[in-house]
Amino acid sequence: MAAPSILTVFGHPDDESLAAGGVLARHAAAGARTAVVSATWAEDTWRAEELAEAARLLGAEKPRMLGYADAHFEPSAPGCARFCDAPLDEAVGRLVAHIREFRPELILTHDAYGGLTGHADHRHAHRVTVLAAQAAGLAQLYPEAGDPWQPRALYFSTYPHSCVPGFQEIEGGTRTLYTVPDEQVDTACEVGPWMGQKVAAILAHRSEVERGAMPGMVSKMSAELRMRLFGTEYFIRQSLVSEVTSVQSELTF
Repeated sequence: MAAPSILTVFGHPDDESLAAGGVLARHAAAGARTAVVSATWAEDTWRAEELAEAARLLGAEKPRMLGYADAHFEPSAPGCARFCDAPLDEAVGRLVAHIREFRPELILTHDAYGGLTGHADHRHAHRVTVLAAQAAGLAQLYPEAGDPWQPRALYFSTYPHSCVPGFQEIEGGTRTLYTVPDEQVDTACEVGPWMGQKVAAILAHRSEVERGAMPGMVSKMSAELRMRLFGTEYFIRQSLVSEVTSVQSELTF
């Protein structure tokens, strides 16, 4: 079976590489179309340029930007609303247009917590993506956004409780980490063969490396620690179509 096409929707540039870089690289290597949507940062900013390089390293198409400002950094999209403040209907409509244009079989996004950090932009990206994935298949919603297209499933990037000790080791145990019970994770993708591409994509976010954010931490890790923390990508699957028979997780390999 051919690898399904994937569209990722994350809050910021670098989220795609940290949360799903291995899956993106693996599917691209298998001949699948892949693309990345970032909810924040404008196209003419330095982090958009870094995202384009990361996407290239992962074999994905040119990134797509919703064009909103980061909740914590207004210059990320000068003169534009913060993502969390923008009208919900507007944000959903923008994403519907990208879904209908790209026509992915699968969409990957943050879980309801917004991943480990619980960042407000991550949580909002989850909400907007859930609504847009459903709306994209309904012809009477956002008719100006193109012909309807219904993705097959949503995958929510997440972390199980069992990952907490490893991340506390590098975080110093001072920050709340948002994880789910291990039994809620129904898709765990081992991405070891694609770790080289994944790490290169993470480090392509040079401004985040320089300021000491997670890509900066990754830059200082040993290969063994990188594999332990990022060599498995975890997801919770939500079907968007009726399934008469059980469907094996499309991201399992």
